[in-house]
Amino acid sequence: MPREMMFAEAIAVAITEEMQRDANVVFYGQNMAMTDRDPFVRKFGKDRVRITPISETAELGIAVGAAMMGLRPIVELYMSEFMLVAFDEVINEAPRLRYMSGGQVKVPTVFKAGFGFAAGWAGQHSNCIYGPLMGIPGLKVAVPSSAADALGLMKSAIRDDNPVVYLHHYMLMLDKCPVPDGDYLVPFGVADIKRAGTDVTIVATAWMVKKSLAAAETLAKEGISAEVIDPRTLSPLDTKTIIESVKKTGRLVLVDQAPKHASAAIVIAGEVAEQGFKYLKAPVKMVTALDTSVPYSEPMESFVLPSEEKIISAVKSVVGARVAAD
Repeated sequence: MPREMMFAEAIAVAITEEMQRDANVVFYGQNMAMTDRDPFVRKFGKDRVRITPISETAELGIAVGAAMMGLRPIVELYMSEFMLVAFDEVINEAPRLRYMSGGQVKVPTVFKAGFGFAAGWAGQHSNCIYGPLMGIPGLKVAVPSSAADALGLMKSAIRDDNPVVYLHHYMLMLDKCPVPDGDYLVPFGVADIKRAGTDVTIVATAWMVKKSLAAAETLAKEGISAEVIDPRTLSPLDTKTIIESVKKTGRLVLVDQAPKHASAAIVIAGEVAEQGFKYLKAPVKMVTALDTSVPYSEPMESFVLPSEEKIISAVKSVVGARVAAD
């Protein structure tokens, strides 16, 4: 039977199961393995679970080297913004080495980081930096929105022979849902239709999936049927599922916590414009953060970020001429 798990618990279970399955998986980062009471230290020992210096450049550089030598490192970075000081390793080393060696060198490492902490953490901890990462050849980007996907994507990330940026949204960490039993993996590049619908397609990521599902529930009471799609991985991106949905509904709303021009939404909009323009009955609508840093003030933060109300408004704007268009 499926197990009920919190999002954060599902990630820990996935890492534990993969470390039990493969002795080459190692796990390290700042502020972890600080005492012998750490659950990962107790289970796997200090050879495989380690605390590191406060240097992201060192952490990620170690991961690249260890992966090249046959290990499968998971680096705990806590906040995605912490990766920014080590972007050479993230975008210029780990993803390039397999290509530059003609496939002789593999870099199976997971850069794990939280993001989007919209709870008064303001400008340097509430960001969504996945947009720029989507365009890096050789780098995979996983962004789960449920406990089941969090577990399945982490297991797939650890087993992948390429570097993976695994981003977990801090506003989802306590959310619960059933997680399938057994060795459950979610394949990369396969989107999930979280809710079927016929009038409009909503594509959302991470926390925005939860908000989009809530908006879809409200819209259903008004006779509007919204299909909600979660890409789950942004690289590779399952464009086919999105296009097929747009072909059915004729309308597309993209919901993304990042500012528009640094978002996954704008990349998806381009793909749909190129491959599915003929199916559209209304312009594509993007519900993204405003083009500003996330404020500390709660009312201002709410003003800047997407909300259920903003999603509903966007859907109604593209469905407004539904009868005439259909």
